[in-house]
Amino acid sequence: MRYLLFLLLLLLVLCLPAQELYFPAATNDDWATLSLEEAGLCAGNEQALYDYLEATNTDAFLLLKDGKIVLERYFGNFTVNTPHLWNSAGKSLMAMAVGIAAELDSLDLQDRTADYLGAGWTNCPETEDGIRVVHQLTMTSGLSDQTGDVFCTAPECLVCLADPGTRWAYHNGPYTLLGEVVEAATGQDLNDFITERIKRPTGMTGQYRYIGDNRIFISNARSMARYGLLMLGGGVWDGTPVLGDTAYYRAMINSSQELNPAYGYLWWLNGKASYKLPSLQINFPGSIAPHAPADMYAAIGKNGQIINVVPATGIVVVRMGGNPGGDVLVPSSYNDSLWVRINALSCTTATEERPGTAGADLQVAPNPVTTAVTITTTSTLRRVTVFTGAGRRLLTRSLTGREATLALDGLPAGVLYLRVEHQNGGVVWRRLVRR
Repeated sequence: MRYLLFLLLLLLVLCLPAQELYFPAATNDDWATLSLEEAGLCAGNEQALYDYLEATNTDAFLLLKDGKIVLERYFGNFTVNTPHLWNSAGKSLMAMAVGIAAELDSLDLQDRTADYLGAGWTNCPETEDGIRVVHQLTMTSGLSDQTGDVFCTAPECLVCLADPGTRWAYHNGPYTLLGEVVEAATGQDLNDFITERIKRPTGMTGQYRYIGDNRIFISNARSMARYGLLMLGGGVWDGTPVLGDTAYYRAMINSSQELNPAYGYLWWLNGKASYKLPSLQINFPGSIAPHAPADMYAAIGKNGQIINVVPATGIVVVRMGGNPGGDVLVPSSYNDSLWVRINALSCTTATEERPGTAGADLQVAPNPVTTAVTITTTSTLRRVTVFTGAGRRLLTRSLTGREATLALDGLPAGVLYLRVEHQNGGVVWRRLVRR
């Protein structure tokens, strides 16, 4: 009963229906604000949120309500104008660019990737012709993510593992080459295309740059927030369509295939029945971020570069910064832990922990490790299971208390994954490197 009351109060406060959206001018940096009270929130736990952000190496944090800034905080020497890598959160912007190119009839999602990159762009003559642009958008190219370098875009790195469309795997190489697909299709440099089609109408700044094989977008935090607001507006900025193809927009933020229902077109989707994580071929039950609203979709990059969009409530959340802990390509557990603190801004006095979630503060150390790791958390532990990077289970151990030591004798060297369960049903994943 207490839990039901808590949910009702939270829905009335944090989950107020979204109002008409406000859009800041595209030609200047002025941006309207709302107080916490005007946004229907309370300030009692605001400092606790900032303390957590600072303790987890955050550089910038913004929370928008219906387009207006409610919270904006910078840490250390980071300022409103400081540029930062988006890392894999930039995949979401590439999805928008592909959609605009398709709307212009420059390409079709069912086109062969080889039509734009040329024959021999992979080391897979037997399946290359079957790889379509849509497979790059949905991480279902069938190319192997087990070659040791998922970022490499050279043909020798892109080897066959499955038929296109039959296997979901988070694979940077085929994604990165979408930039070259857009360039070949439109006849424009990718940055020029995005400037003309996305940045100019929205006032965003920034650009894609090559860092090794990776093509990574770099901008300040407000530009990231502008992109989140564009998505909240359905691809329309203050009445001006940036992406006018509503079918493509809906496809971006809905399950793009059955292999991983929590993945759209380069966007992560909350509230689905199951999800897959990078490098693992395991379907995990439940939402990828249980503390977050079920309708949230998210762009998430290494070291916690995050855009969260919640259509039902008009909320956009942006976080930029360094590694918050966990060292994973897509730190979904950290994103969930942010929502613990955001939910605490609700003007309720309920403190009961939500069933089925816990352990957002879990730490595993040392990492890298040789012989044993210590697991610490603020919730009571129940069990830990260790998997290889390919998803093979190696061992399961029962745990007690809030701290436990796990011996790794007999386990292989390399990347391992720990699935840590808590007594209240919460589950947290951590990536571990064993030397």
